[in-house]
Amino acid sequence: MKEQKPESTLSLAILGLIAQRPLSGYDLRKTFATTPMGHFSSSPGAIYPALKRLGERGLVDGKTEGADTLRPKRVFRLTESGVEALRRELSRPITADDVIWNVEALVLRFAFMDHALGREAALEFLQAFHARMTEYLPTLETTRQELEDEGRTHAAVAVLHGVEQYAAHIRWATAAIQTLSTDSDTPSTENV
Repeated sequence: MKEQKPESTLSLAILGLIAQRPLSGYDLRKTFATTPMGHFSSSPGAIYPALKRLGERGLVDGKTEGADTLRPKRVFRLTESGVEALRRELSRPITADDVIWNVEALVLRFAFMDHALGREAALEFLQAFHARMTEYLPTLETTRQELEDEGRTHAAVAVLHGVEQYAAHIRWATAAIQTLSTDSDTPSTENV
């Protein structure tokens, strides 16, 4: 079986948002322009080509609503293939590359898990996230110490920024695991 290539962060963000409720391209643009989701789209103009690609792949389906009005709009929903692609992406194991280069995408994956996979899967993801971050942190600390020992103070302080970020990720994961472990109101499973 051919291994699926991971979705781009923009595609993942679009699939996750549409899974929560059907949205038009304008709704998506507004979400990206007015919320922290804007971090995942380099330009508002990227959303429409991404929707087109997702449609060509059979992951979203757009239907025109209000065709008899002055303002018809094309509203997108996930197809069955889209639901499966989202679940597959959210269930993907966390890799070393994800930890080094795609931390924001990992948090994005977590953000959509409750709706698509449920609390148990989200807890497993958080535990893996915590473990991978904890494994990587000593690498940064060693690099920082080596730079300091070489007298490269500015570089060592710059790497300290990364050390602090990864330590914050670990604290966040610890708190999130605690919250989800004790939150009895969070449903254990939901369907997209």
